[in-house]
Amino acid sequence: MHGVRVGDVVDGGTYVDVAGRPIWHFVDGEPSGPPTVLLHGAFASAATWGAQIPDFLGGGLRLYVPERSGHGHSPDGPEPFTYESMADELIAYLDGVVGGPAHLVGWSDGSVVALLVAYRRPDLVNRMVVFGQFYNQAGREADEFSELLRRRDPHTVDVLRADYATNSPDGADHFDVVLDKELALIARAPDYDLRGLSGITAPTLVVQGDHDVVRLEHSVELVRNLPAGRLAVLPGTHILPVEAPELFNPLVLSFLALDPPRRWLP
Repeated sequence: MHGVRVGDVVDGGTYVDVAGRPIWHFVDGEPSGPPTVLLHGAFASAATWGAQIPDFLGGGLRLYVPERSGHGHSPDGPEPFTYESMADELIAYLDGVVGGPAHLVGWSDGSVVALLVAYRRPDLVNRMVVFGQFYNQAGREADEFSELLRRRDPHTVDVLRADYATNSPDGADHFDVVLDKELALIARAPDYDLRGLSGITAPTLVVQGDHDVVRLEHSVELVRNLPAGRLAVLPGTHILPVEAPELFNPLVLSFLALDPPRRWLP
């Protein structure tokens, strides 16, 4: 098996117990700063936040950067990937590791998980920033990467496998299992009725790239269904935080610090 134990320190992060499972996470920042959890997407890890972490730490946040099961340094489990189980894992992490409510910043799949947790456990969420994600199939824009994945393009799979093997305690051969589970998830989900998200009360900033995998109309509809939702459209694509951190980072920090005015006053 994976051979990792709770308390092991690897690559600057530590394994912690989350609902009986070892999950790798990185923690840094002001101990008294607002707890802020960064949630990565599919085939990703804490490393994808490399262009954000220095600025966010400079903004006085207490950062928690976990890698969910089957990603990065965190070992996989036997069950299929579902957004509901990812939300369960994050709830256990917030309750047991963070120890209370936090800001959530979700990228791609991490955005779905953030919204589900805010819906199910509003007591655990202060503010949210979500981006790079559709929430039902009507919101999806056709993109080359998803098509390459669907066809299991050999070059694309090899690149993802090499990145996975760099950190995973399960070994390179287990990537085929993770790939199968990710493709099964992508084929059927997410598929949420945006009207059902109207119960989310946490102030939420939805960030949309102007050439994203998400239809702009979908993000507009999402914000209209969030009672405290705001929308920002920035130049970029699905990897907006990497392409334009000079735009993205201060936007996130300012939203987490202070809710902008809701209407223009002359």
